[in-house]
Amino acid sequence: MGLFDGTRRFFSGIKPARAPEALARSFRDLWPGDAARGVALLRGEFEVAGTTLALEPAPEHITGPAGWDAPSGPITWRAAAHGFAWLRDLRALGNDATRLRARDLTEDWLLRGCLEELAMAPQVAAARISAWLGHWDFLAATAEDGFRKRLLVRLAQDARGVVLSLPTEAAHRGALVTLKGALAGAIALEEEGWLTRVTRCLPDELTRQFNADGGHVERSPQQQLLACQDLIEIRNLLHGAGISVPNQLGAALDRAGLALSMFRHGDGALALFNGSQEETAALVDLVLTQGQSRGRAPTFLTETGFQRMQAHKSVVLVDCGPPPAGRGSDIANNLPLGADRFAHAGTLSFEMSVGRERLIVNCGAAPAGEGEWRDALRSTAAHSTLVLADTNSSELKDEGLGRRPDRVVADRVEHNGQLWLDMTHDGWKKPFAATHRRRLYLSDTGDRLIGEDLLELPEDAEVPPFTVRFHLHPDVTASLQQDESGVLLRLRSGQGWRLRAQNCQVELEESIYLGAAPCNTSQIALHAGAGATALQWALTKIGAPEDEVPEAEAPPEE
Repeated sequence: MGLFDGTRRFFSGIKPARAPEALARSFRDLWPGDAARGVALLRGEFEVAGTTLALEPAPEHITGPAGWDAPSGPITWRAAAHGFAWLRDLRALGNDATRLRARDLTEDWLLRGCLEELAMAPQVAAARISAWLGHWDFLAATAEDGFRKRLLVRLAQDARGVVLSLPTEAAHRGALVTLKGALAGAIALEEEGWLTRVTRCLPDELTRQFNADGGHVERSPQQQLLACQDLIEIRNLLHGAGISVPNQLGAALDRAGLALSMFRHGDGALALFNGSQEETAALVDLVLTQGQSRGRAPTFLTETGFQRMQAHKSVVLVDCGPPPAGRGSDIANNLPLGADRFAHAGTLSFEMSVGRERLIVNCGAAPAGEGEWRDALRSTAAHSTLVLADTNSSELKDEGLGRRPDRVVADRVEHNGQLWLDMTHDGWKKPFAATHRRRLYLSDTGDRLIGEDLLELPEDAEVPPFTVRFHLHPDVTASLQQDESGVLLRLRSGQGWRLRAQNCQVELEESIYLGAAPCNTSQIALHAGAGATALQWALTKIGAPEDEVPEAEAPPEE
């Protein structure tokens, strides 16, 4: 496939866009940058979701596309480089050196990166339009005329191509990014025809992007946060242009903000499901404030498939919905089209925090990492759940998921402050004819979480070996009890918890955590005995009453 085929098809037959002498309207990016990432960019290092690779202007004698092309890094990392959102990290430092680095990198991209297939994918080009317009004062307002003219020409060309690509094929948040960039370009360049096309596409895209409960279709707390940011920016663009904001947009933003609140731990940051990292509580607060959501955060998202169990200071967040739908990849550049692009094999996994401290976690994600590393973190074993015969509950593919649970069921009961969840998934039905059932009970005081993991198999089926894993936050200190029937856990605050189990071998093993900066941690592994189909366990705060044999209390009859 040639350079001008594939993704670049949305430029085919398009007359060169009219480049204005100046923008009709300028914008201001709403979100704070990361000064540490800005400093790294000054060193020539670009970090995306925990993956850091080289990105710096090439010496004048280098004419190839190194730094922007396929050998430079994985596709998700390169898409972020071509998308230019890193401008906000340079802007966060607020000095002339960072402004000059921003211009040098942009000049380098105009010289060596702009003809890359990936650079012209609609969602990537749209992200770049939003970034350039949102940082125009920082990047171009005081630049020399030639640089600003080249930027305007490319901006107009990108905007025309992105608008004509609508509606996009992608079923994930990239389609929302495309719509946002098209809207920004139409307003900044005063193109009424483009604006009409964008606003006509908006209602259908909102319906595609968000479930009725406000959850985003990718089932990812981080994508939920980013999608809320997209909606806020779209709303503000319409307001700024004097265009009435559709009621559907306001309602979608309201529900999406409430759903985002459900994914927060006691520290205010996000749970780690489906490609997510923690982010900062300050950013989540800012998004919720800007979104102006009204009402209380839900305790469950039935359609999106998440449950929040909360009692006193304890919060338990559970992934108990089917994985999002897949659609393969764009042939031209291998960008995934399905909502499962970052999905993990973590069905029925849970996380737990106590106050502002995280106790049980999933390992996190490296969506911009190399394939083996990225998929190791997507695996079932990287989540706090049951792993059957070292086999993932969903098949991992580059573009998303293959085999996956078809049926995931969750029943919730609340009584006098006590909470029960009874959940099943059939992700191992095809390879093992097995269904995983997980039952959780949280006491009204929040000081006891009792669980049972069961395998439901045909009577004559051979029982495969399985392990139930509990990944610990790096701030948790763990020590195996002398009789090896449990593990003592100490939070940084000094608060103690104990995990006890039966019908299994209890081991303390190494793990890794990528919720923020990558670091080593531990995990508790409960290895079921030969032929066992059920395993009971209990997490109890030290000093709270606990049963000699940790059996979950039965929910009341309804």
